Amino acid sequence: MSGLPISFAGVSKSFSSRGGISQVVLDRVSFSIAAGKTTVIAGGSGQGKSVTLKLILRLMMADEGHIHVGDVDVGNATGTALTSLRTRFGVLFQGAALFDSMTVFDNVALPLRERTSDSEQLVAEKVMQTLARLELAGHEKKFPAQLSGGMQKRVGLARALQLKPEILLFDEPTTGLDPVMKHDIYDLFAATHEKHGYTAVIVSHDIPKIFTLADQVIFLHNGTVDVFDDVDNVYSTEIKYLREYIDKTR
Repeated sequence: MSGLPISFAGVSKSFSSRGGISQVVLDRVSFSIAAGKTTVIAGGSGQGKSVTLKLILRLMMADEGHIHVGDVDVGNATGTALTSLRTRFGVLFQGAALFDSMTVFDNVALPLRERTSDSEQLVAEKVMQTLARLELAGHEKKFPAQLSGGMQKRVGLARALQLKPEILLFDEPTTGLDPVMKHDIYDLFAATHEKHGYTAVIVSHDIPKIFTLADQVIFLHNGTVDVFDDVDNVYSTEIKYLREYIDKTR
């Protein structure tokens, strides 16, 4: 498995409020996310972090500009091309987004059953290998409600990895976890990234701990972006809103 690069070129996105006033979330922003690296997207509430992930997945359309995943212009991808593009992604949602009525095994098997023609025997082999790798062996017959928050995140990650994605998107992956669980999840992210080499994009409020995983940090603020390729430079920045944000979240 290897990662894919992502690029935004002059991308804008806005939403209309009930009063007809337009709220600009992204204002002609441009940045690049390198293949096989980990990029953290940070910023205050309502600054467009989750919107950025949805634009990458084409769950939303940009108002203007271009988003490329590899050599594919996401805005122009339709039908089978869009379906094919999305199979190259894995997503770990804020609440793990597991199906409560399915066992751990069936949750993890779902992408294989929906997107491949693998036999049930092969599906079972792949699922059990992934569960063992993420220290979930023995939990395959349990339901999500029987698991701790940290274990649910592991199951969500196991499911996201099943199709061997080239890009893995994490939307607030440690929300609701205690500090010990967060540390364990960070270690798990680092280990799976090292093993699989996918491009990781992590949206998080968990500053500065999440920076330990980052090769690059992108801050969103009032429709603009500030990009740091050296995470250490974040702490020495003189940008006012960043200084205030970092001081509040430490």
